Amino acid sequence: MQREEALAFALTLPHAVADKPFEEDFDTTVLRHGAGGKWFGLIMNIPKKRVGIEEYGMVDVLNLKIDPEESYVVREMFEGIIPAYHMNKRHWISVILNDAVPMEFCEILIQKSYDLTKKKLNNVQNRRTKI
Repeated sequence: MQREEALAFALTLPHAVADKPFEEDFDTTVLRHGAGGKWFGLIMNIPKKRVGIEEYGMVDVLNLKIDPEESYVVREMFEGIIPAYHMNKRHWISVILNDAVPMEFCEILIQKSYDLTKKKLNNVQNRRTKI
């Protein structure tokens, strides 16, 4: 899967939005739930060496929320899935967007991240209405 494909699929999810919230960084894209703004993904372009690729250049990565018990399993399945770059490595993974992970599997991971963060969003909204 490549950046454009990941972004296109993520935006098919209900109320999903993408934005570029970081000043002077027009490359990093945050995937959010439209209501509440909770992140379910982050697309970044980073040096290959930061993700263990021993060659010069840059690569896109997609950070996704994951159930900690599933994290190890998916990382064992594909070399292109690693502990999250620049985020909590227990609850997030990075998918290297260089076609090392099949598109269908990336779509499953994006959907899972969306669902996991939506549950948290619903819990926060429910607590607010009880106050």
